[in-house]
Amino acid sequence: MTQLRLAPVLLSLTLLVASASAADPPPKPNIVWIMAEDIGPDLGCYGTPALQTPNIDKLAASGLQLERAYCTAPICSTNRSAMMTGMHQTTIGAHHHRSQIGKLPEPIKPITHYLKEQGYYCAIGCGYGKKTDFNFTIDKADQFDGNDWKLRQPGQPFFAHIQLGVTHRGGWWNKTRQESSDPVDPAKVELPPYLPDHPAIRLDWATYLDQMEKADEQVGEIVARLEKEGLIDNTLIIFIGDNGRCVFRGKGFVFEDGIRIPAIFSWPGKIQPGTKSDELVSVIDMSAEVLAVAGAKIPGYMEGRPFLEEEAKPREYVFAARDRWDEVYDKSRAIVGKRYKFIRNDMPEVPYFTTHAYEEKVRPIRPVLWQLYQEGKMNEVQAYLMQPQKPKEELYDLEADPWETKNLIDDPKLAAEADKLRKALHQWEEETDDQGRYPEPDSHVAKQQRQEIAERLKNLKEGTAKYPQ
Repeated sequence: MTQLRLAPVLLSLTLLVASASAADPPPKPNIVWIMAEDIGPDLGCYGTPALQTPNIDKLAASGLQLERAYCTAPICSTNRSAMMTGMHQTTIGAHHHRSQIGKLPEPIKPITHYLKEQGYYCAIGCGYGKKTDFNFTIDKADQFDGNDWKLRQPGQPFFAHIQLGVTHRGGWWNKTRQESSDPVDPAKVELPPYLPDHPAIRLDWATYLDQMEKADEQVGEIVARLEKEGLIDNTLIIFIGDNGRCVFRGKGFVFEDGIRIPAIFSWPGKIQPGTKSDELVSVIDMSAEVLAVAGAKIPGYMEGRPFLEEEAKPREYVFAARDRWDEVYDKSRAIVGKRYKFIRNDMPEVPYFTTHAYEEKVRPIRPVLWQLYQEGKMNEVQAYLMQPQKPKEELYDLEADPWETKNLIDDPKLAAEADKLRKALHQWEEETDDQGRYPEPDSHVAKQQRQEIAERLKNLKEGTAKYPQ
């Protein structure tokens, strides 16, 4: 593993800046940000067995692979709101899923604002998904210019934001598997220890990996287009997930499977091939890095910070938050350090395995899990998330226990570590004025969600909810 301190990147960027004063300035690099929905680091280059992702693996081999890249939230709209601004969603009030906060608080601007100032054409989709899903409105001047980089002016640099929706759970999952010439073998997948080894669960996991292979095909198509158009040598390609994988304990939860994502940066001649890093990087840092690469000045308010440059200071911690998810009000905060992770659940009365319309609709293994739990066919690790309440605090040793199967919060030997993380988390909340500490204004909740919230509370009160609470 080539350790990240990225002197080659610094050298290349320095040379670019120096040459600008000598003659015509070099062309600004294009930036293609590919974001696959609801995925974990389940790729060949991350060591996942049973699937084949040759295009993404090649991209990783040609540049930088981040081993510890984290979302600020385990849900799409909240994390996307953070990425688009370089700010934690809890700072800007965009922490509830599909909330309607209106305009961003001053002086916050989306990164497209600063890219346009640098002369960039900002494209969305480019033949693939055009989903934005921000919890705020964007002024017309800061919106994407069009749906393909081919619409830019000749020689104009572009920023392309491309969504790969195939990995988001939907009716197309089974179709993708049926049409695959070599579907993933359920017998060969490696299930995490928190899931029972059951045929339906193995098939569901294999079907998820089928979508990863389809996304890999699409990445290959995008790279091939850049090569065909002669753009590849002056283009930074970023590939990430918009939040963790869409399995129980993944998307929606601040466990590793909900907030740790794949992140790959490829830039010919600028990033040394075969580079890997285990430094902590937040998605808001990626937003700041995009601005740095474009030559923009990083706004003083921005919480994200560039990380590729040699002088970049490594993060000591990354932070994540879970708040309202559709009709389910909850509040959890997580802080991740080099080795230990601390989670504080401010609403422990809301179980992990709670009644939730979205999960009932898109996660077919939920009834299987509930049945196995009711029949006593789960071990202690598997039954952990089925309990009627969450623990108030959780502490995990990610080095010894990467799947977070053993809560060490009551271990006296780690009391000092827990207190250190507890205080650091509280300090972060104070310094950023975490908006999750205040009630959500009614005006921020969509009419449909108000109805869903009322229906859920009614079912829980009357005891008619699908899962007893």
